[in-house]
Amino acid sequence: MTSTHVKRAYKYRFYPTDAQAAELSRTFGCVRKVYNLALAARTEAWTRQERVNYNQTSAMLTAWKKTEELAYLNDVSSVPLQQCLRHLQTGFANFFAKRAKYPRFKSKKKSRKSAEYTTSGFRYRNGQLTLAKMKDPLNIVWSRLLPEGAAPSTVTVSCDAAGRWHVSMLVEDPAVKALPATNTAVGIDVGLTSLLTLSTGEKITNPRHERHDRASLAKAQRNLSKKAKGSSNRAKARLKVAKIHARIADRRRDHLHKLTSRLVRENQTLVIEDLTVRNMVKNRTLARDISDASWAEFRNMLEYKAQWYGREVVVVDRFFPSSKLCSACGTLQGKMPLNVRTWTCVCGVTHDRDVNAAKNLLAVGLTVTACGAGVRPQRRTPGGQSAVKQETPRRKP
Repeated sequence: MTSTHVKRAYKYRFYPTDAQAAELSRTFGCVRKVYNLALAARTEAWTRQERVNYNQTSAMLTAWKKTEELAYLNDVSSVPLQQCLRHLQTGFANFFAKRAKYPRFKSKKKSRKSAEYTTSGFRYRNGQLTLAKMKDPLNIVWSRLLPEGAAPSTVTVSCDAAGRWHVSMLVEDPAVKALPATNTAVGIDVGLTSLLTLSTGEKITNPRHERHDRASLAKAQRNLSKKAKGSSNRAKARLKVAKIHARIADRRRDHLHKLTSRLVRENQTLVIEDLTVRNMVKNRTLARDISDASWAEFRNMLEYKAQWYGREVVVVDRFFPSSKLCSACGTLQGKMPLNVRTWTCVCGVTHDRDVNAAKNLLAVGLTVTACGAGVRPQRRTPGGQSAVKQETPRRKP
């Protein structure tokens, strides 16, 4: 952990006036328009084997503002428009580096409504935030205080599908620093019946947030399907569905934050399995429960918090047979269907499938930490080399 402070986003609800809501809605629309125009221009240039960079799209924006057709772009702050061009540049950089797919056009209905302001596009004084082109500060619900003396470097305003307005402020947080080192380590096996099984034998129940609201969600969706497209009643019904989805997502995120914070506080080394969730949700029987468990979000939280607090996350290759390998003697079993939850090894030890997997993950993870390991599939005989990889925690965007 370096001496520089970690940049952390603090997100709050706010309630705009009618004038502020109208101004922000115009800004969202202009951001989407500029992004799509720039993407179209870069795509057209790409077909001619030419590359267009951020500076060229910025010059295009200046020209677009001077046309009669796009003169309305001058009515909103120029800062979010420039920022969306920078985001597009980042998208292309990730595409060329093969870290992401080709950038897609923004949709009026499906894409996230947001606008990002840098320091020249807002004023933050005495706990009040005022955006460019606005006279009055935003009515923010300060659910928690910003770090003392913090000055936001960027502010992102968004409106979700449930109609809730949020403002996210990126600040340097001096409170985020490496925790005292410990000698504790834990293997973590994710699942559906138990959300997490630790190598200590502890099982953390899966809250199944989506299942608890499944009946009300199904009722709201049936009601939505009966409404005429384009009608005001359909808009109201869509909002009800969105609010249920938002409630589910909020509960899930809150639970995962508490869980990952606890694991990072208590352990120096955390060993997890590298799962391809994108492929796993293709299983139509389990897709809903896998999505609700949100394993990918759990891993993301665990990695950036470990980086913040000086912990280490070791990721074991998904082909490592953690469930079928005896943690006592190292014997590799044959096929083991998912309905087999306990099994007895030839050495006489009876294993709980998930606890055994967590113990194996911990053992192979500690091997990597101590001396490194090769990356090759596990052999069928004990003593074969483990398929393990160690990943550098991904930085929080």
